[in-house]
Amino acid sequence: MPRPPLPPFTRETALQKVQAAEDAWNTRDPEKVSLAYSEGSVWRNRDRFVTGRAEIVQLLTDKWDRELDYALRKSLWAFAGDRIAVRFQYECHDADGLWWRSYGNENWEFDGEGLMVRREASIDDVRIAESDRRIFGPRPDSERGIDLPLR
Repeated sequence: MPRPPLPPFTRETALQKVQAAEDAWNTRDPEKVSLAYSEGSVWRNRDRFVTGRAEIVQLLTDKWDRELDYALRKSLWAFAGDRIAVRFQYECHDADGLWWRSYGNENWEFDGEGLMVRREASIDDVRIAESDRRIFGPRPDSERGIDLPLR
């Protein structure tokens, strides 16, 4: 099934693709999220390399078992043809109640059906106090299109 918008991307359609990814990831539903990726999609996520939807589902299941109350924001960085580059930040806490903000960059490549065939993510984690949180659940409509500050 096609997953519009389809490449080649315009600024408008790249922004739509980024927001759709943010919305899906904020569901924390590995099965739902995996449907945006091709059957043979390849990923590098931090130090893990996975191929295919089943491995994506397992990676995301492991992730959200560890990263509790996860909430994400993504921003378009660049786009051309069938590729999009994204900056992101997310916050979560671990089983010990310690809060983290993670900063990262992703490079995405899509097939003609709008499914992501390649995802490379580089991510760094910063310990934060709970009082320093600024991402609370999915992005409200009033904040769509607004980038988060770096710090």
